[in-house]
Amino acid sequence: MYFSFSMNESKSIKNWSEDERPREKMLQKGAAALTDAELLAILISSGTREKSALDLAREVLALAQNNLRELGRLNVTELQKIKGIGEARGIAICAAMELGRRRQLSEGMERIAINKCAEAAQIIIPLLQDLNHEVFCVLYLNYARRLLKHELISSGGITSTVVDIRMILKNCLLYNANQIIIAHNHPSGSKKPSDSDKLLTIRLRDSAELMDIKLIDHLIIAGGEYLSMSNEGFF
Repeated sequence: MYFSFSMNESKSIKNWSEDERPREKMLQKGAAALTDAELLAILISSGTREKSALDLAREVLALAQNNLRELGRLNVTELQKIKGIGEARGIAICAAMELGRRRQLSEGMERIAINKCAEAAQIIIPLLQDLNHEVFCVLYLNYARRLLKHELISSGGITSTVVDIRMILKNCLLYNANQIIIAHNHPSGSKKPSDSDKLLTIRLRDSAELMDIKLIDHLIIAGGEYLSMSNEGFF
């Protein structure tokens, strides 16, 4: 008696040996033992007639240049460029990436006070690092530098954003904030502040001082890295 298997059957994960299946491997060895593609395959859940979930996962990673940070910047529509990744699978991937960002953000938010630019960056980077357009963020602090609120107040294009200084100062009064840290991202990946970045920083610092509010720092976010304009002596 002879048995034959089609190409589609051989590609199915259920036909792999148990220790090669992502879900079983995770149960046996823990999540840390899985590759990025295997973790992504679990999210994708099932394959198509032509491709296994792991094949699809590898294509998704290739679309993101095999970089998880780049994967976090992809939206549902972009993920659907891959045949086999429909809306539901794209949503699942984007939701997982958002959960990762929120976990990273929550770790920074647990701090009692923000005394270093690195501590501020830990809060701001998850908010801005994956965006493809410029967004401006403000951390509102009290005298003890405890974080009262964080807020994204404006967004713009790929190379610039418009910031309303009056709105920032109005919100300082609303939240009873005595100190602020501002930040915005550079989607280009360059941490170098532009002339307009420097001008805005000086204008906001001087305006805030008139209201007895201190501008502590202005951070430039470029991916997972940052530049502190205060540490670099720009103001």
